Amino acid sequence: MHSWEGDPHQLATPDFGKAGQKDRSIDPDAGGWRILLAVVAGILLAVPFAASAGRGVLAQMAQWLTPHQASTRSGNPVVSPVETGEIDHLGMQQQAELLLGSAVRHETGATDQIMARVEAWRGNLQLTQKLNSELTAAFDSEDLQVRAAAVELDLAALGLAKTPRTMDQLARKATAGPQPQRIWAEWEMALLGSRGVEKEQVTHMLIGQTRDPNPDVRRWAVAGLAYLGTDEAISPLLKAFHDDSALKVREEAARGLAQSGMFTKEQRRAAVPKLLDDAADASLDTQTRDWAFHALRDITGQHLPNDAAAWKDWYTSNRS
Repeated sequence: MHSWEGDPHQLATPDFGKAGQKDRSIDPDAGGWRILLAVVAGILLAVPFAASAGRGVLAQMAQWLTPHQASTRSGNPVVSPVETGEIDHLGMQQQAELLLGSAVRHETGATDQIMARVEAWRGNLQLTQKLNSELTAAFDSEDLQVRAAAVELDLAALGLAKTPRTMDQLARKATAGPQPQRIWAEWEMALLGSRGVEKEQVTHMLIGQTRDPNPDVRRWAVAGLAYLGTDEAISPLLKAFHDDSALKVREEAARGLAQSGMFTKEQRRAAVPKLLDDAADASLDTQTRDWAFHALRDITGQHLPNDAAAWKDWYTSNRS
């Protein structure tokens, strides 16, 4: 994960196979890389999204640094500022930052409050360092409700209306123009689709983008499919993992199946039989097969070695 910080036209390849290791070169705590990308995005993206789209995608870019398996709400509820009435005395920016932080900590009522207030916030937020930091943590949450709240808040900060018209504008940008414009547009489409806006259209477009000649466009199409979180997205991700010629696309597909995005645990388990086949496929390179094993461990919670036969035996014995 080194190239993106120095060249905004290149996308980093996070180390899915070594998720415990953190690359400080684009650590969200470092901050500088966000500023660089915000400036570049402001230049490249056309009106009406030029002033905000690049900044908004930065929080999503950081969420792959230390991904984890998503699940349902976890942790014990604690007293939230929402319950004390404190939130009503704050400005919109502070409300958003405080509530998202509360949601990440699983404080009572925080995600519900975000969903109730987000329309009023739309177009009235700045993607400050604090809000970007909270978004990064929220996208990395193991709680799908927190991830959903982060998507809503990020779209609100971008000022993107959840309408078919917005989707049409983004679709035009995603299919033509400079590479960064295409990548950021397809990512924003994925976020809108994940919230129910023209989901079928987005699914169709992103599947098409997985066949684009540009590997970076393919990689972000794969990442977007994971955030759509539909049953129809599983098969294209499995195909990209097995067939794509670019290592970073195959890695992104493995991450989408195992960790990132909005798939439920049940949806991820649907990928296990094909991942077992991939782990045993001698035609695949060693790195890709290692990612198959890594994904199997994330999805199943089993800590078996990189041994396809052992995994097949386990699956056969435990299949219900």
